[in-house]
Amino acid sequence: RGHARRQLSILREQALSSYKSASKASQASDYEAMLAADSQFLRGAESATRKSSTWTYDSERSALQSVMSDFASTTKKLTETQVQSSQQQSTAMQFLQHQQQMIQQLQQQLYGQSSPWNMGCAYRIPDTNFNLQGSYQQGRANFQLSCVPDEYAPMLGPNGFSNGVGPGNLGLSLNLSI
Repeated sequence: RGHARRQLSILREQALSSYKSASKASQASDYEAMLAADSQFLRGAESATRKSSTWTYDSERSALQSVMSDFASTTKKLTETQVQSSQQQSTAMQFLQHQQQMIQQLQQQLYGQSSPWNMGCAYRIPDTNFNLQGSYQQGRANFQLSCVPDEYAPMLGPNGFSNGVGPGNLGLSLNLSI
């Protein structure tokens, strides 16, 4: 009798494992996976018990069905939580996009139609730590002077990478939005 209980317990665990793997597969529903696991358990349990025995496997089957139901409800709750989270993120993104559109409309009202031109340039004054940057974006010009030490200057030799204005100390970028 103890051997039969152990065997039924093993059959229950195998059926539960089959259910879990089948329920994770996208083509099988939880209900179909439960039916398949239950029938697998029934086949194994019927062959494990003697026909003349008064002992049944109903308690093991009931425990299996209870565990599968709990697992299915937990999985359903998790899926619902994920869907709800996705909907909240989508709503937040829509709100932020709407706010961004309102800001752009206000900027156009305050500053007029923005220019499609964006450009910027940077120049490092030779033999100094000064970097001069200028940019033009959305109809506004911006100039910036910063002090940035050139840590690699000793590696460039006594004359630097180049003498005068050249590609080593001049940067230029141009963006055109149409």
